[in-house]
Amino acid sequence: MSDSVSELIERLDREAEQDRPSEETPDVGIVMGSDSDLETMMTGGTRRGAYDAFVEELGFAEQTDFENPPAERFTFETYVTSAHRTPDLMTTYAETAEERGLDVIIAGAGGKSADLPNMTASIAYPLPVIGVPVQEKSVDSVIGMPTGAPLVAVDAGKSFNAALSAAQILARQHESVRDRLVAYHEDLREGVGDVSRELHDSGTPAFRDRDR
Repeated sequence: MSDSVSELIERLDREAEQDRPSEETPDVGIVMGSDSDLETMMTGGTRRGAYDAFVEELGFAEQTDFENPPAERFTFETYVTSAHRTPDLMTTYAETAEERGLDVIIAGAGGKSADLPNMTASIAYPLPVIGVPVQEKSVDSVIGMPTGAPLVAVDAGKSFNAALSAAQILARQHESVRDRLVAYHEDLREGVGDVSRELHDSGTPAFRDRDR
């Protein structure tokens, strides 16, 4: 076992023993099979990702120090826990997630053998896990859970929606998260109304050429 993996496993076990107040621990855990998945899982590249949803739309913060949380009340953490290359780290992360204060996990993986979401969901049960297939070819692997082993999943690459779903779970206990989700939805609604009015009032050619 490599030193870095051993250290991470020891860290997670140590954090699970601390019994810190829920206000100080990450609310959402984001794990991915490789750092090559980071663009899809977090920023989405040309498509907005989970980081954008949490930070820009919902006012969450990324927690990088378990013992020194940021000022924001709601937070998320990010790890790479490969199901195939570091199964021991993946297992420890899933086993300690609830004790470390997490309320929901977002797990993403790519390739045809995208096992991280499935395995994480099985080990972390009954903690809810939202799967993100990083690529189209990963969809069948992520959603192919047997009866009795639940895993909620979004479409390929849509980690932004996974973040919104995680926030919906939190919103059942936290009114302020619900308010943030409602405000985000209202902004979307107003945006559609603005576009519709501009299209109608300016006409199709002018609307189409407005950003050229």
